[in-house]
Amino acid sequence: MNVSEPYSSFASLREFILLGFSCEWKIQILLFSLFTTTYVLTITGNGAIVCALWCEWRLHSPMYIFLGNFSFLEIWYVSSTVPKMLVNFLSDKKTISFTGCFLQFYFFFSLRTSECFLLAVMAFDRYLAICHPLHYPSIMTGHFCTKLVIICWVCGFLWFLTPIVFISQMPFCGPNIIDHVVCDPGPLFALACASAPTTQQLCYTLSSLVIFGNFLFILGSYTLVLLAVWRMPSATGKHKAFSTCGSHLAVVSLFYGSLMVMYVSPGLGHSAGIQKVATLFYAMVTPLFNPLIYSLRNKEIKAALRKVLGRLDITRDTRDDPSIIRSV
Repeated sequence: MNVSEPYSSFASLREFILLGFSCEWKIQILLFSLFTTTYVLTITGNGAIVCALWCEWRLHSPMYIFLGNFSFLEIWYVSSTVPKMLVNFLSDKKTISFTGCFLQFYFFFSLRTSECFLLAVMAFDRYLAICHPLHYPSIMTGHFCTKLVIICWVCGFLWFLTPIVFISQMPFCGPNIIDHVVCDPGPLFALACASAPTTQQLCYTLSSLVIFGNFLFILGSYTLVLLAVWRMPSATGKHKAFSTCGSHLAVVSLFYGSLMVMYVSPGLGHSAGIQKVATLFYAMVTPLFNPLIYSLRNKEIKAALRKVLGRLDITRDTRDDPSIIRSV
């Protein structure tokens, strides 16, 4: 093989094959139906929370602004990967273009990073509200809240930009088969003609910082919250504090639990199947459960959702019977 062959192979490589779950056609159809249902429910649930928080002005407080952005992020998070998965379930080729692969890589990792930052900010918000209630209104102003949200989105979309550009410029010799459900850096590095230890180390370092850095920040925030709650003399105050933090802790546990399994599984020699399942869990299952966790444990959100549904019922009845408007 001469030196120019890898680069000529790179020039001819215009698509990858996402293996996903290699199984019988009947199982593929079953998975397609399951994933489609999950995707629709995720979009509907998170979209309902966004609409409810947008329409209910009494919920335009920092905690609910963060929650609204979190639900909005989840909609785009699942949309960055699931539609392509659904197409591949019904396709024999299961291909994704070179550009499409790296766009999916970029948006999937950027949105995941934004979610890590946003979960940390939500923990910081609860820390201020419970540990410093008197100073909370003066610190967590609307302007400061907006700044934090913008920082989460901007940092998320800039965090992996450099390594993704570096990986996209690497020469790929083939085969062009990615044994995963999404375009992930691990399989892409394996397809490269030459090793790139600097780029790999950069990816590893950035992933470690964003995952473990934010997780430790959340852990520290809630340790201080628990200590503050423990000192509360009122049982009612303790219950209220735990109820406001319980939903967020459940979401953090689901997200970081699956993320860390995905993060450490290659080093432990786990199969690609475990990595696929872990990826699906934090990419699909967690966004599905988030609206359920928040809405079931929060009276204000449930009331706002009922109000939005009531408005929709009135609008539908008005369209069906215009005389309702005249009677009003």
